[in-house]
Amino acid sequence: MITELLRGLQTTFLSMFEKTVTVQYPEVKRPVPRRFKGRHELHRYDNGLEKCIGCALCAAACPADAIFVESSENTDERRYSPGERYASTYEINFLRCIFCGYCEDACPTEAIVLGDNYELSYSNRRSAIYGKDMLIVPVPEDGLPTPQKVEPGKFDRAIPVMQDPD
Repeated sequence: MITELLRGLQTTFLSMFEKTVTVQYPEVKRPVPRRFKGRHELHRYDNGLEKCIGCALCAAACPADAIFVESSENTDERRYSPGERYASTYEINFLRCIFCGYCEDACPTEAIVLGDNYELSYSNRRSAIYGKDMLIVPVPEDGLPTPQKVEPGKFDRAIPVMQDPD
């Protein structure tokens, strides 16, 4: 029994000289792994238009029902995204979110991305619901803020005509 006690004390004494693994958070922040899934971000194109087209596939894919999307129609005078629609309301309830990444996988335009921000704290339940204004990334340097006024027909898709091979 004494030998086991001495062996335990020896282990404790030798560990005093090992390098510490703790960091002085929040002054020093450790980098997160590349595949880390943190707080969501809504991305933009380089010209400033939003990537989200309001399709609500992310909300359909969410197993926790944490995402709410309401879409509206784009016009040439008020254009938010290059598609026909945009997300006029986009909310994520982070108390429900399980950070699975299904919303990111379901998005056809890669608008929603789980970033590397892990500092999430809330003082009440309402502050855990992030709206579009809190999720969208800032406008790029060369881009314009939304809504933008564009020339008519700029984002209309041309319907390809099938040519007869003969």
